[in-house]
Amino acid sequence: MTRIPLRPLARLLRTHDRGENPDETEAENRRLRHEAMQDKARRRAEGRLALMACLFVLGFGVVGLRMGALASTDPVEPQSGIMSAQIASQRADITDRQGRVLATNLLTHSLYAHPHQMVDPVGAAEGLARIFPDLDGDKLLRDFTGSRKFMWIKRKMSPEQMQAVHDLGEPGLLFGPREMRVYPNGRVASHILGGSGFGNEGVSSAEVLGVAGVEKAFDGWLRDPANAGAPLQLSIDLGVQAAMEEVLASGMEVMNAKGSTGILMEIATGEILAMASLPDFDPNDRPRPLLKGDPSDSPLFNRAVQGQYELGSTFKIFPVAQALDLQIINPNSGINTTTPMRIGKYRINDFSNYGPQLSATDVIVKSSNVGTVRIAQMIGVDKQKDFLDKLGFFDPLPLEMVEAPTGKPLVPPRWPAVTAATVSFGHGLAASPLHLAAAYATIANGGRKVTPTLIHGRTRPEGEQVLSPRAAARAVDMLRQVVTRGTAKQAEVEGYEVAGKTGTADKPRPSGGYYDNKVVSTFASVFPASAPKYVMIVTLDEPSVTGPGGESRTAGATAAPVASAIIRRLAPLVGLEPVTGETLPVITPRFQPRVEPPADDGIERVAQTNDG
Repeated sequence: MTRIPLRPLARLLRTHDRGENPDETEAENRRLRHEAMQDKARRRAEGRLALMACLFVLGFGVVGLRMGALASTDPVEPQSGIMSAQIASQRADITDRQGRVLATNLLTHSLYAHPHQMVDPVGAAEGLARIFPDLDGDKLLRDFTGSRKFMWIKRKMSPEQMQAVHDLGEPGLLFGPREMRVYPNGRVASHILGGSGFGNEGVSSAEVLGVAGVEKAFDGWLRDPANAGAPLQLSIDLGVQAAMEEVLASGMEVMNAKGSTGILMEIATGEILAMASLPDFDPNDRPRPLLKGDPSDSPLFNRAVQGQYELGSTFKIFPVAQALDLQIINPNSGINTTTPMRIGKYRINDFSNYGPQLSATDVIVKSSNVGTVRIAQMIGVDKQKDFLDKLGFFDPLPLEMVEAPTGKPLVPPRWPAVTAATVSFGHGLAASPLHLAAAYATIANGGRKVTPTLIHGRTRPEGEQVLSPRAAARAVDMLRQVVTRGTAKQAEVEGYEVAGKTGTADKPRPSGGYYDNKVVSTFASVFPASAPKYVMIVTLDEPSVTGPGGESRTAGATAAPVASAIIRRLAPLVGLEPVTGETLPVITPRFQPRVEPPADDGIERVAQTNDG
């Protein structure tokens, strides 16, 4: 607005010429100015009133529409929109293949303190130390009498402990509701499940996160509300898993072993029914990982998946099966087993002198190092590597566990002739027992590759045809004869046609070379041999058993009898009925073996290069 002067000079001059009073001109200008200001203020007030009226109409309209919408819908229970309330119920259960609960959630309470609200800090500290023996009463007293306004005391506790704390009557001790992860079966399948812990947490709730095993591998899926609480169904069978762990623990104690592994897997689907690693732990009270020393000394170490072992003579079936597939040999072909065998400056020996020649079948039955190396040399290094690669021995297995990538086999960086020789009988290449299970399952599956899985009922693409069905069947026949008349006689279970191979491998020293008195003994098997349905691996770490012939560490005397006990216990649990009589054809070797007691698998000691 343009401001009008009260005494404009031009108007005053005209007023003076007309003989009028200049004060009247000033009064008139003042009146006009005030009228203009009043008009402006009135328009501003009218605008504000109109805006307020519009807001009131809009507000009452929204309220009316909302009331109408609520009146026209069905009544429902109101739900909290607080984030912490949503966290408590987001994690789904984990079940076995039969729907039995392996992991679930349980409503519990946390305990926290407001020290500044305490009436008797000394009594509270002493009482909590009695209720929770793991708490330090002196430290609690220092915290309660210090400057802290808030402190956690227990993230979770039992109802009995909660009642005991309540009975203390201390107003500065407070409870917060939350859900915790519970494993009702304790140690059973602990390495598979892994365990869980708390993530973001408040006094009223806490976020449950997986820390290992399938709990961590499927953490996002288990917490996804879109799954509507559907459980994660694993392939393992709770009864079979518990039975395997029980028998394996007994066998480990009898054989004085440091650790042990057991795997039972369906051949047709690759589904793992049981997978045990001992020693184990309770996921309800998961221990802390070791910060130094050998990782395998920790109960958290999963030997079945993370263990990298030279698996000894269990590897011998691979070059023989490949040679059968390439039609280089047949089961009755004569193989030169003259010992010692020399490769450069290195010598390769057998456990016993088997004479100048064995049939290809007896190379497996008697576990001849020399015979196996001869067959591997017929195949050639490149084809040997390609076949082992197809069997999965060069890469981690795509198993649904976060630990699976850490179990990548230790493959020699170079592959000279001596490495090709030692790898053919299970030295120089270290792999996990689960890798071995997958490879044996592939042979027993008619040569079609099998990939292990822990998820039940998942449809997966058909595996690659690694081996011809005829060669695969002949390899299974050979493995059956290892049990009936070879190094694995103690693995026989009447009615279940066990076929398998023993393997005893010296343990390598961290500084290089091998221990003289420490081995890893393994028995890899399929059953029933006439129609293979299951593959089972049993591995014992540093076993030693004393028998009539003295101390023995060989797989034939340690892993094989333990495997026999496990099969005898588990076969009925998986619904496998015993059969009577042998249905497999007996292959008669072209060259008859020498008449002598069957040799045990032995400990293959071979000079190694830095590459092997």
